[in-house]
Amino acid sequence: MKPIALIIDDEVQIRRLLRVALEAENYQVREAETGQQGLIEIATSKPAVIVLDLGLPDLEGLEVLKRLREWSEAPVLVLSVRDDEAGKVAALDAGADDYVTKPFGTHELLARLRAAQRKTRPQEEISFFKDGELIVDLTAHVVTRRGKEIKLTATEYGLLRLFVRHPGRVLTHRYILREIWGPKSEEHRQYLRVYVTHLRQKIEADPTKPRLIKTESGIGYRFSPGDQSPPD
Repeated sequence: MKPIALIIDDEVQIRRLLRVALEAENYQVREAETGQQGLIEIATSKPAVIVLDLGLPDLEGLEVLKRLREWSEAPVLVLSVRDDEAGKVAALDAGADDYVTKPFGTHELLARLRAAQRKTRPQEEISFFKDGELIVDLTAHVVTRRGKEIKLTATEYGLLRLFVRHPGRVLTHRYILREIWGPKSEEHRQYLRVYVTHLRQKIEADPTKPRLIKTESGIGYRFSPGDQSPPD
């Protein structure tokens, strides 16, 4: 049976564009033009992925997201207007898995959807990460590159562990700060920038052109690994 993709957007042209792209990827497509219709569709059709526009005629997309997250873990890709950083951050903090800015390219959108739909193991079960010459053993608390151990501070290790456990997902500044430094540190982005810089210098092949820890301008960071596989 084909996986179901639900599009929640009030723009007919966007829904048509997404339908063509998603059906070409072998999805069974459902549509909703209002937030309320979208919530009903989620409950009845149990989609594998959801594409959600933030600007809906009846409910704000953010409200739809908050409601569906009370009972659904389906991956959600948010559609956002250009430069709407506040909206993106709010959506990611509310449980969205990723976002695409309008106007968007269908190839990018499909790639983001595939990444969002990739179900990782529960966080407590993720014990090993490999990307090229970088190996992170979360059980042994050891990080190596080219066979040599990398010395990380406790904070740097905690930050890397957080990234490893959320591959491909955009983590907002607020979320990372809360997880690493606690709820009273959510506004201290300078701490985060400094530690991300230090971590890149230790794990990236070229820290000036980071491949693993990508910056999402004004929003946060995305950990973008390539090959992730267990040891031989």
